[in-house]
Amino acid sequence: MRIPKPIDLLLAGSLWLCGAVLCAQVAPDCGQAVPICSNTPVNGGTTGYGIDDFGGAAASGCLERTTSGYIESNSAWYRFRTGASGQLGFNIAFDASEDWDFALYRASDCNTLGDPVRCNFYDNQEGASYMGVGEDPTGNTESYQYEPWLDVQAGEDYYLLINNFSNTNSGFSIQFSGQIFTDAPNTALDCSIVSNLLGPPVAACQGDTVPLDAFTPTATAYAWFLDAGSGFLPLSGETNPTLNATQAGMYRVQVFMPDGSQIISDVQVGFSPVPYTNPLADLFYCDQGQGLNLHQLDAAALGVQAPSEFRVSYYTDPSDAGADRNPLPGLWEPAAGMYTVYVRTTSLANPICYDVSVSFQVTSAAQPLLDFPEEAFICGDGTAVTIGQATAEPGVEYLWDHGPTGPEVQVNAPGTYTLTARAGGSGSGCETVRSVQVQVSTPPGIGSILLEDVQANNRITVVPVAEGDFRYALDNGPFQESPVFEGVTPGTHQLTMRDALGCGQVTETITVVGFLPFFTPNGDGINDLWHVQGLEQLEAPVVFIFDRFGKLLKQLDQSSPGWDGTFNGVNLPDSDYWFRLEYTDPRGQRIQDQFLQAHFALKR
Repeated sequence: MRIPKPIDLLLAGSLWLCGAVLCAQVAPDCGQAVPICSNTPVNGGTTGYGIDDFGGAAASGCLERTTSGYIESNSAWYRFRTGASGQLGFNIAFDASEDWDFALYRASDCNTLGDPVRCNFYDNQEGASYMGVGEDPTGNTESYQYEPWLDVQAGEDYYLLINNFSNTNSGFSIQFSGQIFTDAPNTALDCSIVSNLLGPPVAACQGDTVPLDAFTPTATAYAWFLDAGSGFLPLSGETNPTLNATQAGMYRVQVFMPDGSQIISDVQVGFSPVPYTNPLADLFYCDQGQGLNLHQLDAAALGVQAPSEFRVSYYTDPSDAGADRNPLPGLWEPAAGMYTVYVRTTSLANPICYDVSVSFQVTSAAQPLLDFPEEAFICGDGTAVTIGQATAEPGVEYLWDHGPTGPEVQVNAPGTYTLTARAGGSGSGCETVRSVQVQVSTPPGIGSILLEDVQANNRITVVPVAEGDFRYALDNGPFQESPVFEGVTPGTHQLTMRDALGCGQVTETITVVGFLPFFTPNGDGINDLWHVQGLEQLEAPVVFIFDRFGKLLKQLDQSSPGWDGTFNGVNLPDSDYWFRLEYTDPRGQRIQDQFLQAHFALKR
């Protein structure tokens, strides 16, 4: 039997290009664009550009001249017609190492292409496996390889140019997408434009049987041929008008008519491997604001399957997984709770070849919160203080480094206490650690009272015995943080000092009087006498003056003119001298003021 050649055609449909492995329906010229109305199998690649379809133009939309000197370098042309209205897109799948461009024209004739309605020329530095219109099926929303969805009306004709910039490529497949394929899955594209007897190229999955139908009324005989990469060879015994194709390649049918003529039709049938998905273990996710990268599981899901041939996507709804819609983002941020995640493993060459048999559980928990104060105080009397987190979070375990469990604990000893809050149990890694330093609070104590000068309204400063966090009140007034009081009148006052943390309080009687820090009894009339000022505000005040050894030198009351620096009429030497003040309080008790600066200097 003579093997027919393409020139024997009476019915269009034998446009083909042989690659290294098989022959495919590829047209390098717009005028011979391959009509399609469904997904296409991976072809054998493109070589050359036929004629210049742009008449020497320097650019068409985003496409510019290549190294060939023309817009095309290694081109393939397709055409399709919409059968429904709505949102349309497509994915062009190829090897991630290759650089492809495309332009889509809304036109019914190659002579009136006009400007493309969608166009992409990016050089694929990102190593993508898809380009097209709509959404990248991998879920990559940042891809430069994709153009916006196209809104179409039924009956519109389109020409699609796919061009490879380099001279080496392994081919591509076309996969249609968009809402019109959901709303009208069988009529989204109009197949009436496909005049080929055997129809458009067929993309199937391994294990499928693809029925090819060449039935022609009045035909007298049929002969079938297959080119699996070595040219067309007859299929022995296949003489029926139909053939069940189970092997990838270019199929040809020769139809014999009663008048002796023949109808020859070719069609490419491609079979993509059906992937499987390895079981995946359940996951615990600790939400630290970074998101969960599910694609770190891709390698485990694929096993020995090549990631260059399959993609893995994840869904929280089984129907979404089956329809390949609404995949989870690359960095998923699930709220706290449990989720069933459904895995879809899809052939890059043909998305109808997929597996959705595997699912696994994801338990998400927020990073435990510990925000309690990192400093606490206990009183010196051994009173305990409560430290830690006031409110426990559900599902969180709490453990203190000294043994107790629970978010709070009472302690009565100083030291550093560390709390670990863990979600998801031991080994989850979802934990927060926080420490609190417990110190003994300094008890209040008045060391001295500083008086700037004795006048009608005075400023006094309280000096505590030791540093601490204290509050002060004068004469039952409000407490204040500052130890400085303004506008204090001469006389006795009640000063209250308390610890800010509640560790004690003291109340003392202070006396607002003044004295010179030094005097010069040299007879010049300036500071010749030393006395305590403001004694007139006290009841029966007496000032006792001593030398450094405690010897009483002079005793003064409010009527005394002052001390002239002598003892028994003898001038005393330059030195520091000490004094104390006694007076009668309102209860009639004799008391000594313990907060006065108790020494002054004699200078001659």
